[in-house]
Order: sequence, then C-alpha cells, then structure tokens
Amino acid sequence: MKVLMVLTSHETLGDTGKKTGFWLEELATPYYIFKDAGARITLASPKGGQPPLDPKSDEPMFQTDLTRRFNTDEAAKAQLAQSVRLDSVDQKDFDTVFYPGGHGPLWDLAEDPNSIKLIQSFITAGKPIALVCHAPGVLHRVINPDGTPFVQGRHVTGFTNSEEEAVGLTKVVPFLVEDELISLGAVFSKVKDWGVHTVVDGQLITGQNPASSGEVAEALVAVLRQMKTKTA
Repeated sequence: MKVLMVLTSHETLGDTGKKTGFWLEELATPYYIFKDAGARITLASPKGGQPPLDPKSDEPMFQTDLTRRFNTDEAAKAQLAQSVRLDSVDQKDFDTVFYPGGHGPLWDLAEDPNSIKLIQSFITAGKPIALVCHAPGVLHRVINPDGTPFVQGRHVTGFTNSEEEAVGLTKVVPFLVEDELISLGAVFSKVKDWGVHTVVDGQLITGQNPASSGEVAEALVAVLRQMKTKTA
C-alpha cells in the first residue's frame, strides 16, 4: 500500500497577520493509521521541504494521543521536514492520495495546477482519493473529462459554514468550503459542528473536520483492501 499525503505550503492567514498551514491532527492521525496498516507513506507539498504547521493546531486543547506520538517521532518529523515537491510526484507510483486540511490549502492547493492535474490523474486511473476538513475545497477546480466539475452530483462533506463561523474566519478565507462545493453541484451533507462525519462516494472519500480524519483514513484503508481483494 503506497500512500501519497499532500500538504499545504501556505502559511499566511489572509491579511490577519496570523499564521496558518496544515492542521496537525489531520496529518498525524491518518499518518499512523496508514503506517500501522503497513503503508509506505510519501509526504509532498507545493514548495517541498518543511510544510507550515498551523500553530493553533499544536495548542494543548487540540492535541491528541496521535499528535503527541507524531511530536515525539523523530523519523516522522524528519520525513515531514523533507516533503517532496508536488511537481515531482507521479500518480503511477501510488495507490491513493490523501489531503489533510488546515486553512492553508484554500490558498495554494485549491489553485495549484500540479495538484489539480494530480487529482485528475488519480481519478482517471480509478484510484481512491481522500480529503478532510478544508481539503475538499481543493476539488473546486478539478474537472471531469467532459469539463464538468468533478464534484457535481457527488456526495461530499467538508468544513461547514457554521464551523468556519465558529472560528471567526468566514471573512478571511478565499471561499467557504460548504458553499463552494454546493455551488458546483455537489450533494453536501454534514452533522453538528465538530461531530465526526465521513462520506464515501465511489473513489471519493471526504471528512467534515479534524475529528473526522481518523474515520476518513480508516475508510480509505478499507477501500484499498477491498480493491486489492478484487484484483487478487
């Protein structure tokens, strides 16, 4: 099982003067679910090297057993510090791709042509793709072969308008994930703020928020194992 995890390289939270980046739980939790399942993991980002961590995600109230495990895992931290450049990766080398969220992806990965082409190549190859929290927003430029939005008619979830409002950033982010996906014709579902919610629609797996990242990763592993069984 070869898993590509794509992280943001964007660290500026709009014009607030604050920092953003990827959300630690959304990297750490899936990372260990994949690793403990025997996966070989590659970390990538648009600029390569050390992706920016949203400092808020490392505050005590947001730490979990798996974020603490990551923070004491020297090998994992070294791998993160040396993420490969996104333009150097090839879909053919992986079984799946996973996008952790954090606010950063809304600025860079959502518009990055390399990310868009990469996702489209996984889709064309029939491989599963998974995105959690803000990361489903990176699908907004991804299209089907006929030019229609990839998410059109698909069942998805992601960080909700009310969750964005709760963190006070509705006027800061480039777009609201929920509104954007709905405007593209997606069938968007959600549960209460911060509740665990995962949606599987064929090869597309999405999760609502940080708390959903583990469930999304487990769903992705299950899909990969099911695919392997069918081809065995």
